[in-house]
Amino acid sequence: MMMNEAQVAVRIEQAVTRVTKTVFPGRTNHHNTLFGGEALAWMDEAAFIAATRFCRKPLVTVCSDRVDFKESIPAGSIIELVARIEHVGRTSIRVNVDIFVEDMYSDDQHRAISGSFTFVALGPDRKPTPVLS
Repeated sequence: MMMNEAQVAVRIEQAVTRVTKTVFPGRTNHHNTLFGGEALAWMDEAAFIAATRFCRKPLVTVCSDRVDFKESIPAGSIIELVARIEHVGRTSIRVNVDIFVEDMYSDDQHRAISGSFTFVALGPDRKPTPVLS
């Protein structure tokens, strides 16, 4: 059964994923800021969860596009990753992920890192399969 546009829009909204973490010293680099590789891993995971919520199929990451590190994130910060479906192709899903940073002791929250991740749905034969089926 194929979904209509309204059903796809509802699934996209329901797939939005928010993950909150604390940047503890064990996750920082020599500048005492969040290690970039850690940020990328967290982003990929949040994107994977959003994409899985959308299609409920096995997925693999095939691409990470333009990850912009606009601001370093100091140890002791709270971060929120927000993953949203950006595009649905025949066998692929592109997910945008933003990392928002906030100081533990103030209300300011703003975007520090953003990027895009693409996933491909796999069938039982481990070959690409339609996302919406």
